Amino acid sequence: MSKVTEVSHPLILHKLAYIRNKETGAKDFRQLVEEVSMLMAYEVTRDLPMEEVDVQTPICTTKCKMLAGKKMAIVPILRAGLGMVDGMLSLIPAAKVGHIGLYRDEETLQPVEYFCKLPQDIAEREVIVVDPMLATGGSSADAITLLKKRGAKNIRLVCLIAAPEGIKCVTDKHPDVDVYVASIDEKLNENGYIVPGLGDAGDRLFGTK
Repeated sequence: MSKVTEVSHPLILHKLAYIRNKETGAKDFRQLVEEVSMLMAYEVTRDLPMEEVDVQTPICTTKCKMLAGKKMAIVPILRAGLGMVDGMLSLIPAAKVGHIGLYRDEETLQPVEYFCKLPQDIAEREVIVVDPMLATGGSSADAITLLKKRGAKNIRLVCLIAAPEGIKCVTDKHPDVDVYVASIDEKLNENGYIVPGLGDAGDRLFGTK
């Protein structure tokens, strides 16, 4: 069963307030998304396996804990997910980065893959899928399905803000995937935007309309 974690750290909530503000420009928006992503990476990696090693300090040899060689991958959903990659990499610099691009066919309503480039050993890696917004949940659920088809087994989804509808969509379709969000918002409006939300994350990241 999926675990849904709302990472409500004071620093994250403070920065999220600026991210939501419509007056925040693209430069500051990008910086804040990167910073919140880095802070969320701390929580997302909390249960990584550790091993005990011998370390020589200037005084003596001691036992220390280090990561147990777990391979990781960060996979942004294009294009807004790109804004979260650098923040994650700042804490997990050895992670490899894949990319997934999807759109939904307006007639069939089926997801269409237009780009997918993943590490060759994706099946051996702990995969963190990143996308600032979890609105309807369709894109995230489709991206996770695509990853599973390519062999990925251990997947986590990390978003800045989510609507309850999006969380339900992902956890219903992928009960083995844990979800991490900075805020669970109220609802989706009639246009599919998260309320109160932050607008279109891609447009705000890249200064496009």
